[in-house]
Amino acid sequence: MAFDYLIVGAGFAGSVLAERLARIDGQRVLLIDKRPHIAGNAYDHHDEAGVLVHRYGPHIFHTNAREVFDYLGQFTEWRPYQHRVKASVDGQLLPIPINLDTVNGLYGLSLTAQEVEGFFNAAAEPCERVRTSEDVIVSRVGRELYEKFFRNYTRKQWGMDPSELDAQVTARVPVRTNRDDRYFTDTYQAMPRRGYTRMFERMLDHPNIKVMLNTSFADIRDEVAYDAVIYTGPIDEYFDYCYGKLPYRSLQFVFETFDLPQVQPVAVINYPNDQAYTRITEFKHLTGQVHHKSTVVYEFPQAEGDPYYPVPRPENATLYQRYKALAETTPGVHFVGRLGTYRYYNMDQVTAQALTLFSTLTGRSRRERAAAPVGEVTSAR
Repeated sequence: MAFDYLIVGAGFAGSVLAERLARIDGQRVLLIDKRPHIAGNAYDHHDEAGVLVHRYGPHIFHTNAREVFDYLGQFTEWRPYQHRVKASVDGQLLPIPINLDTVNGLYGLSLTAQEVEGFFNAAAEPCERVRTSEDVIVSRVGRELYEKFFRNYTRKQWGMDPSELDAQVTARVPVRTNRDDRYFTDTYQAMPRRGYTRMFERMLDHPNIKVMLNTSFADIRDEVAYDAVIYTGPIDEYFDYCYGKLPYRSLQFVFETFDLPQVQPVAVINYPNDQAYTRITEFKHLTGQVHHKSTVVYEFPQAEGDPYYPVPRPENATLYQRYKALAETTPGVHFVGRLGTYRYYNMDQVTAQALTLFSTLTGRSRRERAAAPVGEVTSAR
């Protein structure tokens, strides 16, 4: 059988494009993934205790894009969820991002919102030009809070000091003068009620889509007929690392199940200073599952393993630009997603990027690209 598109990777980018191309444009799609499951890093499943867990660490959906929220909502019922994180610092569990309660709790103070702004201003070290992750935090809240909450966490996560990393790493984390302890403030914050894997199953349930798992691009590229490739894997891997490898950070996940209905007061607790792991996640906060046991996961950052986080340094961005230029001169291949474009994207950003590529490939308008109902099935040509 011949296919219009061979899509490599069954995560958000690949699955969104497979669904849109098949359902809306009538394209025949072969979707492959080297792993034994769909849903990419968002894959969830029930462990041996029956607890719903995220195999590759916590995935919390949040977005300001109504289009993305409504598009994915065609494949899942949403369960409202607002994410909260605490950091274990000086024997206390304190809100992160840093807010009014963080400062008051850490120092035994009773500052007001106006007073804590003055506290930050007095502690801040002026920086003429913010270039690094260290600059971002020190210029906002001073060196002591930077040392307690950020420096060692970043060292563990990235394997280097914040002074060596691009400002974007810590610029993502706000500092608040009020008591808002939500990790995100996006308009839409929710979790798929029946889990991510079920959402992907519905997304890919179409006669124009053939899914092959445990299948790499190298296994299949010369074995089937197709007109074009959509590639969501590492862009440097596609080109056989001809310019060298793009650096990534990876993670090791260690799961533990407790005979308790709840282990932590919030979903995630960060450990900036005292442990080899960076954080512990308790999944039942995320999923809303009612169960007499609870499973947590410890995250240990490492240099080797599956690529999770592009390392944001100027020299890496320069190397990626060389691969991007090569990609732009490679006919019939489209690169998309975190690995395909070497960018740290959230799930909603990857979804939006995939919808944009769908528009480019098909000439669909912004209104058309995400709005067609799931019940509308286009037959294969």
